[in-house]
Amino acid sequence: MEALFKTLLILHIAAGTLALVAGPLSMINKKGGKQHSRTGKLFFYAMMLVSGTAISMAVLPAHHSLFLLIIGVFSAYLVSSGYRVLYLKGLARGQKAPLLDWVISLTMAAFAAFFIYLGLSGILSGSGSSSSTVSVVFGSIALALAAKDVRKYTKAPADKNFWLYDHITRMIAGNIAAFTAFLVVNNTLLPPLVAWLGPTVIGTAIISFFITKYKQKARRKATAETVIVKITASN
Repeated sequence: MEALFKTLLILHIAAGTLALVAGPLSMINKKGGKQHSRTGKLFFYAMMLVSGTAISMAVLPAHHSLFLLIIGVFSAYLVSSGYRVLYLKGLARGQKAPLLDWVISLTMAAFAAFFIYLGLSGILSGSGSSSSTVSVVFGSIALALAAKDVRKYTKAPADKNFWLYDHITRMIAGNIAAFTAFLVVNNTLLPPLVAWLGPTVIGTAIISFFITKYKQKARRKATAETVIVKITASN
């Protein structure tokens, strides 16, 4: 069992290191370009290996870890849903979400409810630590994202660019998860709660920056198209 754990740990560290490099590179590369696609796929596969090894280590009898379970499940959901949304652009035009996407979202919803329950149980019993608060925070975020998935699966999104905003949000959130894990494991200076939630605060600001940037770009494009149509009609 220890040999298996050590093997999983080596794979986990190697994949995590790759994800920590590929993720930021993908963010700074031009969106839609070949380099963005390549580094994005590298980040995706690295994070899926990180998640798989984390979950496997978390459930080993001698190594139970709520930390690894939360990070593993949440990371797998973020990057898989962020990647899959690229194939769901047609939802705004009546496309139906495949079973795979329903499974991903509903599985996350179930785990999110479990994380919230564990966190609240610890807090209400008075025995909770910072991990209980973290469990509630991450569980709540995951549940909100899964609920958003279900809404777009059952009702066509009004904004045709919804997939872009979801892709940006989920993939950057995957980066947040990777940096959170790295910081928590290696932290020797910061309070545990800061190490856990600090990357989320910073990452949320980055997500807001990119979403605002692309929404403004979409509005300018729509305005330009409207002007062209009016000029054409007047002639």
